[in-house]
Amino acid sequence: MLVAVYGRPGLQDQVNEVQQLLEALLRADAQVVVYAPLLEILDPSSPLLSELGVFHARESLPLKLDFFITIGGDGTLLDAVDWVGDKEIPVLGINFGRLGFLTSAVPSKVKEAVDNLLRGRFAIDKRSMIRLSSEPALFGRVPYGLNEFALHKKDISSMVRVKTLINGEVLNNYYADGLIVSTPTGSTGYSISCGGPIILPDADTFVITPVAPHNLNVRPVVVRDNAIISFEIEGMGNQFLASLDSRMETIDSSYKLSVSRNPFCFQLVRLNEYTHLRSLRNKLLWGIDKRNG
Repeated sequence: MLVAVYGRPGLQDQVNEVQQLLEALLRADAQVVVYAPLLEILDPSSPLLSELGVFHARESLPLKLDFFITIGGDGTLLDAVDWVGDKEIPVLGINFGRLGFLTSAVPSKVKEAVDNLLRGRFAIDKRSMIRLSSEPALFGRVPYGLNEFALHKKDISSMVRVKTLINGEVLNNYYADGLIVSTPTGSTGYSISCGGPIILPDADTFVITPVAPHNLNVRPVVVRDNAIISFEIEGMGNQFLASLDSRMETIDSSYKLSVSRNPFCFQLVRLNEYTHLRSLRNKLLWGIDKRNG
């Protein structure tokens, strides 16, 4: 089993848990390559270092990875969208963060998580992604995201107008602080905080959710993800923000923008004791009611 382990800088307080994960993988006879900045938090005298490989960039990842493991929160797991690209390598998230809605293991159970991987006690959820087409081009080699694409006013400027079309037909002119188009995975992210609905991850849909709309009769809309959704944005200023997940770029009203379903999926590892509905109940407190006992 060939495994890559990735984490953002700042895990010094969790160095013991990181070491336990690496030890568990090596004891399971896995070949392990680790993101270079993550190795720096380990004790330089640790015997682990001689058994671990290292990667610095996507180009230095082994070609035939079995798993890509992230240690951190949901933001760290979203970084994997860039790291695995179109290779569709299964990604397992271990929650070293706070909510960790997309992750399916915790530091106290890393040995169990590794054992589950070895014994095949997991499922792979194929999560749809959203792809941005733009002129001029945006977001370099990764014009796609797992959660959402969003347009937003910049700084404290006044509201924007986002003309939105579905397959060339006008849906609405949104007067708002911004507009979100989320995948089913992203429906529990930025979209839900703006009043969007929860969509189960196997639905073939997008959710269009306005951010602080200035019309009381405007509501989120669910559309099929085989549609092409295009935008024209304008406002009092001529600079706006476009984002894919946590990545952001500044644009102006001359940009031609549209989104559609990405041609390949994100392969999310789900350990058998985890389900999406259980995460809704346990992490988002969905359906919590004192009448339920």
